[in-house]
Amino acid sequence: MHPSPDGPLADLEALAARSLDWSSTRIRSLPDAGHARHAAVLVLFGVLDDVPAATGGRVPQDLDVLLVRRASTLGSHPGQIAFPGGRLDETDADATAAALREAVEETGVDPGGVRTLGTLPEIPLAVSNHLVTPVLAWWTRPSEVVAIDHAETVEVFRVPVAELVHPANRAVTVHGEYRMPAFTVGGRLVWGFTALVLARLFDELGWAEPWDQDRVVQPDS
Repeated sequence: MHPSPDGPLADLEALAARSLDWSSTRIRSLPDAGHARHAAVLVLFGVLDDVPAATGGRVPQDLDVLLVRRASTLGSHPGQIAFPGGRLDETDADATAAALREAVEETGVDPGGVRTLGTLPEIPLAVSNHLVTPVLAWWTRPSEVVAIDHAETVEVFRVPVAELVHPANRAVTVHGEYRMPAFTVGGRLVWGFTALVLARLFDELGWAEPWDQDRVVQPDS
């Protein structure tokens, strides 16, 4: 797929409207699929303002995605950079509702300025035995975001997509037989589940650029 001449929002809408198959991505099987817990994450893209930005590549320079850094004291994925999200509650109508609720609780984002575009198929997350639904969304009216509960989230930030797809910022992490995508941006390492989703999205959206897939980086822990 090539980037749409109508821009990133049109790309995301088109992706949300068609079926995305994760089978080509090497993902570990769940250790106990029968007791897997369901979760959802909000993959929220937006632009800084209404002034058109120079492209300078496959995406505009002001296109970004919202990410958080998890607290180092958490029992699963401590200290990792992630999408806002969490487990589905009984009160959540669906995965979209759960992703929005969690994003509000973690970052304070105004849900009134978030337009959800659709859900992608569930992805197994073996290390914590979850089935995670990515919810694609667009920031129609960006609002102030900040880490609300430091017991869960210690940092909230917007990362330019142009920096993520830049070949110099692409790499892989190696875990046994598994080679997984990673991104090194602004002194941060995005790896694991979050990097896998971003890398696959960039490929499907036609935003990715050729990069050195032999470049290996490893998390500190």
